[in-house]
Amino acid sequence: MTAPRPTDRLGEVYAEWAVEMGRYPDMSIELLRIIFDDWQRVTGEPEGVTYADTEIGGVPGILVTPLGADPQQVLVLLHGGGFALGSSRSHRKLAGHLAKAAGTTAFVVDFRLAPEHKFPAAIEDGVAVIRALREAGHRVEDVNLVGDSAGGNLAIATVLKLRELGEPLPAQVLTMSPWLDMENSGSTIETNDATDFLIAREGLQANIDRYIEGVVSPTDPLANPLYADLTGFPRLYITAADTESLFDDSVRLHDRAKAAGVDVAFSIGEGMQHVFPFLAGRHPRADEEIARMAEWYRAGR
Repeated sequence: MTAPRPTDRLGEVYAEWAVEMGRYPDMSIELLRIIFDDWQRVTGEPEGVTYADTEIGGVPGILVTPLGADPQQVLVLLHGGGFALGSSRSHRKLAGHLAKAAGTTAFVVDFRLAPEHKFPAAIEDGVAVIRALREAGHRVEDVNLVGDSAGGNLAIATVLKLRELGEPLPAQVLTMSPWLDMENSGSTIETNDATDFLIAREGLQANIDRYIEGVVSPTDPLANPLYADLTGFPRLYITAADTESLFDDSVRLHDRAKAAGVDVAFSIGEGMQHVFPFLAGRHPRADEEIARMAEWYRAGR
């Protein structure tokens, strides 16, 4: 039986990465970070968007400002990359497309990365950004969280940490292919192995070890939001591809959120790849998803 082949540029890039990581299994974390910063090459450059390196609450990142955007509304984007890879550079164009469609600004956070900075450093950075924006005069309902893959985990965990601290919560959270299961037990890791060109159980476990090993249990709700009490959680948007290895995480999150009474929406990208909105500006389904996310965001205003 012939193995499936990538059908879009994102799948092609993932397949290229998988080949190189298989060829050089001892690749350093520094080299992996250089490779993953190239994630942005699958995303079209959005027109009418400017970028500025800055920091908020002492945390560095890139401020994304579409022409005509409401400067009071900020989408705080926590990037994917297994808690150890990715950056504001890899995600700035994705943030640009979403902020432009939603009529907001965005701040792509360069949170501290594992393994140099293990759990809960990235969550602390997310809290610091939200707190600083609020203290600068932004209304809490105008500062909302976005996260893809591991960043989706961090977006949810940041809200949970704010709740633990007794601080005001964002009104909305948007997630793309969130990676939540730190027990590495998802069923679709196996069933979707042939159709996911990036993610395998061994790679997930390596990132889990980098992030939480020796620090916290893989069932701690701040590390694994599938164990969190989601009662009273903000409006939640989930999008994921039905052929990706982490699809089970999104299904379980949706079911838990719905059971807790959360206003939750779930959009499925049929036949797409992990974090398929990365193809914004270059693929109609990704552009459609960006539009759906923006419409959902505006409906919650």
